[in-house]
Amino acid sequence: MTIVGTRMVSDGRTARQVFEEVMSNPARKKFGFGRKMALVNVDFQQAYTRIDRFATAYETDPRQIEWVNQLARLCRAKAMPVVWSRVAYMENAHDAGVWGTRTDTPDSLQNIKYGSERHAFDPRCEIDGGDLRFTKRMPSAFFETPLASYLVFHGVDTVVVTGGSTSGCVRATAVDALSHGYRTIVPIETCADKHESYHFANLTDLQLKYADVEPVQTVIDWLEAQPDGG
Repeated sequence: MTIVGTRMVSDGRTARQVFEEVMSNPARKKFGFGRKMALVNVDFQQAYTRIDRFATAYETDPRQIEWVNQLARLCRAKAMPVVWSRVAYMENAHDAGVWGTRTDTPDSLQNIKYGSERHAFDPRCEIDGGDLRFTKRMPSAFFETPLASYLVFHGVDTVVVTGGSTSGCVRATAVDALSHGYRTIVPIETCADKHESYHFANLTDLQLKYADVEPVQTVIDWLEAQPDGG
């Protein structure tokens, strides 16, 4: 099946239309929420969020960061972990590995350096001193990071993944969350990508295989129903 822009050549449906059809199926069984969730916010750094400044930035829902901040506040009130990842590399980019060999332009992945503007978290993000923050090198927030052991220590059984890009680091993190045995949930409005075709095509695939793709209000409602943390 070939996608041209947002049009699927095989039957004329757009990626958004396919997504909406999949989401409208009431028979599909869900993983659901467990007892304790963690909010894993993937790569809310300026390289990917500042569409006014960087060519690598993207936006699908303009309220994305507002929704994530609301989820983070609720998680803290319920004593549930909040995690923020971002990506950066050494000055010589030798830690980018083979992933850093495809391009070499100012906007290339391997040119996100530690301490740079592109590495910095977006100042609109409400990051608390008690949140876990770390820099990763590869798409998944689990790969060679402290995330897996952190979730075990906190007794988490459900992972809610937000961030960007939907087709890249969000997808990779969601697949790894499921692979680690977590109920995995991706709130639609909290993810973003360069084009809605990538965004909705990957949300469709996540819904069919690896995660519960839900409106963000579903996660808000679940959190609000939980007892306040001590």
